[in-house]
Amino acid sequence: MGDGANVDLVGHVDAVAAPGGLVGLGRLTESIMAMEGRRTSIINELRRGRVASWDEIGKACGMTRQGATRRWSRQAHAGSFGAAAEAYRRGRPGYPQSAVEFAVPRRARRVLDLGAGTGKFTELLVAAGLDVVAVEPSEEMRAQLAAAVPGVAVRAGSAESIPLPDDGVDAVVVAQAWHWVDTALAVPEVARVLRPGGTLSLVWNVRDHAEPWVALLDNVLHQHTRQEIDTEPVLPSPFEQVERTEIRWRHTLSRAELLDMVASRSYVIVLPEQDRTQLLGEVGELLDSHPDLKGRDALSMPYITRCTRALRA
Repeated sequence: MGDGANVDLVGHVDAVAAPGGLVGLGRLTESIMAMEGRRTSIINELRRGRVASWDEIGKACGMTRQGATRRWSRQAHAGSFGAAAEAYRRGRPGYPQSAVEFAVPRRARRVLDLGAGTGKFTELLVAAGLDVVAVEPSEEMRAQLAAAVPGVAVRAGSAESIPLPDDGVDAVVVAQAWHWVDTALAVPEVARVLRPGGTLSLVWNVRDHAEPWVALLDNVLHQHTRQEIDTEPVLPSPFEQVERTEIRWRHTLSRAELLDMVASRSYVIVLPEQDRTQLLGEVGELLDSHPDLKGRDALSMPYITRCTRALRA
């Protein structure tokens, strides 16, 4: 960047912060957050299109390759779902009703579905007669959600920046999304929107590897990378009285829906086209050859739904 560009940038920064004091600081913070969001978006585009390596991205950001991957590789995976929103809606399982009963206390009326995706958990909350607002960062996922759950309030936002007022909800549910968030920012933000004594619930569907064909499927899926998810996370202050439960159930799906489930995994979405095509072909071969799967129109996928809930002190 030349000297002229540096002068222009400094002038812009000075203009944003011109009022000085807390007002100037607030304006400067908003500007920094907006630029950081745009930088993350550009990095996601570069990685999705395989246009730049992590070495090149790190250099452009003034950091090492290791620093860049630590900071953005998880975000790149988290931001990949929009490209497969339709497959996500078709292929991902719902949740057992007992998960809703555990996640949302009976006294709760207004509930935030945070990281709502395509609305798999949202529709259960609405069916339970709750006043639901769904917050989701991906535009494509929000479109799927709005179509699947008509009339529900859907807003753009994230766990780190929730577009709701303080003390506005009785419960926050995060289904299949907490592992993507920056907990240092998300914990105080969730606490902010929860009423005192409100409940934060985290929910994950995990395929049950005790069934042999599911273990084989996961070996195929994770040949390029293995995503380890902590489904029993520690929740720091101001959350307390942590409780956990596991629910075993089965999800019936077709061959096409299982392939959509595979195609909607973040680690599959970000694969190069050739690797992704090969992986989906290997899943097809498993479906055609395994004695528990071949020739079947309906498949039964065993799941363990792991739930954690805690109260805002």
